[in-house]
Amino acid sequence: MLISDFHTTLVPLLSCVPKQQIFVFVDANTAEHCLPVVVEEYPVLQSAPVLVLPAGEENKSLHTAELAWSFLFEHHATRQAVVINIGGGMVTDLGGFVASTYMRGIRCINIPTTLLAMVDASSGGKTGLNCCGIKNGVGTFSQPMETLIYPAFLSTLSSQDLLSGLAEMIKHGLIRSEKHLRDLMALLPDLDLQYSSVIEDSIAIKKAIVDADFKENNIRRALNFGHTIGHAIEEAYAAEANAIAHGYCVMWGMVAELYLSVIKLGCPRSVLTDMSHLMIEYYGRPMCNCRQREQLITWMLHDKKNFVASNGSDSQPQISFTLLRDIGCPIVDQVVSKEELNEALEYLFSL
Repeated sequence: MLISDFHTTLVPLLSCVPKQQIFVFVDANTAEHCLPVVVEEYPVLQSAPVLVLPAGEENKSLHTAELAWSFLFEHHATRQAVVINIGGGMVTDLGGFVASTYMRGIRCINIPTTLLAMVDASSGGKTGLNCCGIKNGVGTFSQPMETLIYPAFLSTLSSQDLLSGLAEMIKHGLIRSEKHLRDLMALLPDLDLQYSSVIEDSIAIKKAIVDADFKENNIRRALNFGHTIGHAIEEAYAAEANAIAHGYCVMWGMVAELYLSVIKLGCPRSVLTDMSHLMIEYYGRPMCNCRQREQLITWMLHDKKNFVASNGSDSQPQISFTLLRDIGCPIVDQVVSKEELNEALEYLFSL
């Protein structure tokens, strides 16, 4: 839900919740920049217990979740409780997971503060944390009571943060709507994304897909486009303690997976060429090298979205992808050989 103030939206949402059963999760950044805005417009939160989570993707962990569960128990949260998650994807993913598992499930409200969280992480009902070296390896499907989008928060973001969120919006255009893709291209030079229409359109695209397949048994896998390779690249950066914004990895993954789309499904090469030029101009090139390719493939095999395809008892594990036949025409569960994958990585790293 796109909003202009928090008072008119939170009052009806929380009208039946005992005041002492409202809890707030933030990270160190949103505690400083965003929480005061919400409290000013909805003063009842002045007395709500606030848990400040450590910022950063590396803290989306079981240890942090345990801190959050302990916080709720210590403050006598009951099944009537509501957790308000104010932050980026780390806060909404982890806060949603904690809420969905505390006492077998309490309610939460997401107030995303980054573009990436607004158009992706906070909507769709996926929660999770990183575990055993796998990004979002543990999680639940659990819809929040509401997701409140406050575009004014975008003014606090760096251009890198905006580009990270924009990559997910570009993905929505590629898998569903050429018009949405054109609208985003028109905004790219100035990164002026505070206009509600493109944000609303992107959220609507994801919502339509999620509503059709909430538990990701079929078409929802289209939203994984760019993420199988993108998550592996993200792991490569994390392994070297050199974190990179999620959306950058998704953009690099989309370009490699568009290459696979061209050679396997006949996707127009012009789509690959246009996205390759956009990537180079705005996102740069991934700093991975040939020696890391075997490790990248290993991470892809362990990606939670992947299934192991078998063509016989002696066949090797293969990796499945969502690929595009064309803009707006995603095809899920496309098995890719190691040779094809190496070819796609060679294309990406040679740009």
